[in-house]
Amino acid sequence: MRSTSASGVTIRYDDRGGDEPALLLMPDWCADHSVYAGLTSRLAEKNRVLALDWRGHGESQHPEDDFDCHDLVQDALAVIEASGSQGIVPVAQAHAGWVAVELRRRLGERVPKLILLDWIVGNPPPDFLELLKTMQTNQWRDGRDRLFEVWRAGARNEELERYLDEVVSTFDRAMWARAARAIEEAYLECGNPLVELSRLDPPSPVLHLYSQPNDPAFDDMQTVFALKHPWYRFQRLDAQTHFGMFELPDQMAALIAEFAGTEARGKAA
Repeated sequence: MRSTSASGVTIRYDDRGGDEPALLLMPDWCADHSVYAGLTSRLAEKNRVLALDWRGHGESQHPEDDFDCHDLVQDALAVIEASGSQGIVPVAQAHAGWVAVELRRRLGERVPKLILLDWIVGNPPPDFLELLKTMQTNQWRDGRDRLFEVWRAGARNEELERYLDEVVSTFDRAMWARAARAIEEAYLECGNPLVELSRLDPPSPVLHLYSQPNDPAFDDMQTVFALKHPWYRFQRLDAQTHFGMFELPDQMAALIAEFAGTEARGKAA
């Protein structure tokens, strides 16, 4: 992995492929770049792919000072500048979507499109907000485990289970509290993501790929929004869990590549 620096913190990132615009793969909080391993190998056949580890995550430096979503924006900007890429399409897992929106706001046409994966793009449900508060208390493990069950959505996927055990479960109480606080603050500060996307001027073409929640009301909300904002597209994937990149990597890679303006050659799953 390559290295760059953001506010004195070493940020590590993978850099593969060649053609631009580059796809900047950004994991969620309490995750690392390996969540994208299957997509990276497929997308890099055609595109340049940058996959980063946030500060405090994976192979990047773990700073002693606290940090929040605004610092993650600095991490992403540092990787973009170090890469030398002139065109970037952020691919954001869940709450990394807030970073993607801010990149578009700051970099303008250098970020021609946004791709969002399994994000709560409407108003967060009360039980999710309660879960975020639990993860900021001594009962943080209970909150984290409840979140895992939401991600599993009643299914057991071998690759997801390995990822939860070997990566996500390694983060400590401080990181889970930090993540929960940052996510909570983002919703309080910005409202729901669809509203925040509609504030971009000029708007950016957006694609939202997701498999959960399996709720027609979630689809209907996005349908209404897309009718008013034709730059917004969404597609539900036929995956059981929140992690379509583990269950349907060929389909997800093809949809990402198509929206970004290229073609991806599929691989066997």
